[in-house]
Amino acid sequence: MTAVAPPDRRLQDVLETVWAGARDVRATPLAGGITNHNFLIDADGERFVARLAGRDTELLGIDRAAERAAAEVAHEVGIGPEVVAFLPQLGCLVTRFIEADPIPPGAMREPAILARVVPAVRAFHGAGALPSTFSPFRFVERYRNDAAARRVPIPPAHEELRATARQIEAAFASNPVPSRPCHNDLLNANFLLAGDSVFIVDYEYAGMGDPFFDLGNLSTKHDFEDPHDEALLESYFGTVAGRDMARLKLMKVMADFWEGMWGVLQQGISTLEFDYVDYAATNFDRARRHAADTRYGRWLEEAAGPP
Repeated sequence: MTAVAPPDRRLQDVLETVWAGARDVRATPLAGGITNHNFLIDADGERFVARLAGRDTELLGIDRAAERAAAEVAHEVGIGPEVVAFLPQLGCLVTRFIEADPIPPGAMREPAILARVVPAVRAFHGAGALPSTFSPFRFVERYRNDAAARRVPIPPAHEELRATARQIEAAFASNPVPSRPCHNDLLNANFLLAGDSVFIVDYEYAGMGDPFFDLGNLSTKHDFEDPHDEALLESYFGTVAGRDMARLKLMKVMADFWEGMWGVLQQGISTLEFDYVDYAATNFDRARRHAADTRYGRWLEEAAGPP
């Protein structure tokens, strides 16, 4: 067995555990992760991805056993890679490498690509129940408290957005939708295109929750505007209802608020070289822009009302 010198000492243990009988094993770091250490593994002609959890990621609300369960569900419905190994003692999940291409962020707004992406998201929403739950309203509170406990400065935008989040939560509570399996982290890097098939990876935050959070998260992370949001709902539901649009628009606020607070907490726990301060500020600014839309009050009323 051969391997590159691992920047994470756990990697060698993973290689020796999962590929103990392989003749030729090589590990190459994958760029782009801002939570974990990811590696492409070439083993006797097969390719895999090994992800080693970052430090204290349980503070981010990540349950690695639940992540594994969600990844297996995603594979069962045809939108996720096969789970090959799960080594909780090493904080490692190994999946089969998918021969696919990233989807350029701008292409996500194209009708032909959206027509492939939406069925993949909807397939996960229709899958079997997951062992975990996800609420952006609870997570932003948790992140704030954990960040403060580590003496991370809480940006002033938090208080403004916390009041906004309470309004949104109250509107949703007046007319709740059934919980569904949700990915909850539909960043561009988590989509892959292989021919006509779209795969979704990284199920760290997956759990039972509001499917409109996924739709809002997908929308805001790809800078969707009104026509793109209409196309998204049309593709997902077959029609564009007022309440659905209102919930999507409000969840764009929550998706960015959650991501911003994630960046704040990461300032106190992550050892990766990444500008979490700027990341948080960018997401806070986007959340505030969404909430400043002149239609915000109408969205609250429509979200609380009947379909």
